[in-house]
Amino acid sequence: MRTSVPAVAVWGKTAPSHSITAVMITDDQQTIVTGSQEGQICLWDLSSDLKISSKEILFGHTASVTCLAKARE
Repeated sequence: MRTSVPAVAVWGKTAPSHSITAVMITDDQQTIVTGSQEGQICLWDLSSDLKISSKEILFGHTASVTCLAKARE
C-alpha cells in the first residue's frame, strides 16, 4: 500500500519569491507546473471549477528555470 505524505515548507513572515518564467499544464489538465526566476519549480492543483491551489514547491536549482518539458515514462 502506498501512503502519501504531504510536504511542509516553513519560512519566516514572507513566503519565498516565485517570479514565474515558465508554465506547463499536464495532459490530464489537473496540474499546472511553474518554473521561477529564483530556481524553484511549483506544482499546483487545478480543480474542475478552475480553482488553483498549491501542491508542492521544489527547491534545488541554482539558476532560473526557463523551460519545462514533459518526460516519458
